[in-house]
Amino acid sequence: MEEHIAILMADLSGYTALTETHGPSGAADLVEKYISIVQDCLVGDCHLHGVVGDEVVIVSSSADHLLYTTLLLIQHTAKKENFLQVHGGLHYGKILKRNNNYFGTTINLTSRITNQASPGTFCCSADYVAALSDPASFTFESKGKHLFKNLSEERELFELITDHPKAFIIDPVCRMIIANAENAVTHSDLPDIFFCSSGCMDIYHRTKPVDSGQQ
Repeated sequence: MEEHIAILMADLSGYTALTETHGPSGAADLVEKYISIVQDCLVGDCHLHGVVGDEVVIVSSSADHLLYTTLLLIQHTAKKENFLQVHGGLHYGKILKRNNNYFGTTINLTSRITNQASPGTFCCSADYVAALSDPASFTFESKGKHLFKNLSEERELFELITDHPKAFIIDPVCRMIIANAENAVTHSDLPDIFFCSSGCMDIYHRTKPVDSGQQ
């Protein structure tokens, strides 16, 4: 039997770069920390349905509960030291639940919406916004209509706007958030570039092409 459900998919931006730089152990530690944060953010009947790599899938019968969960997730990760930016997609629609698995276009569309969200942002479908009890209590910015693979109709997407700052320092190598520049390693020649560790700075020096000054 089909039912309507609100679903959030959210993953860590820069996870591949972090894994390459700090290794699988460091990546696994970060994912464990991420799951712990997610568990602390769940509101109402929201529950963590699954984890695939660095992506979490959270579901709820209530679009409102899922939005408050998302806001807490943003609050807890937006400027967390030595963490990664999170991005995600929210959708509301019919699903078929069988043997604790979900099937249907709603799942596929949520994944595609997630792929449209840039680091640190969350995108929502028009269906999700309409499912909220009071959409006017929140701020959404239209990102225009998008045509998704295997779907015949364009879908309008909205970005959830919050008051949490998006401008902070990102390690250019491993993509980790540097919340406090005083605790970071500063580039020897470029004072505006910071690293989470001397190891990342060494990689940056080894891999960054030398500027020859030629146009």
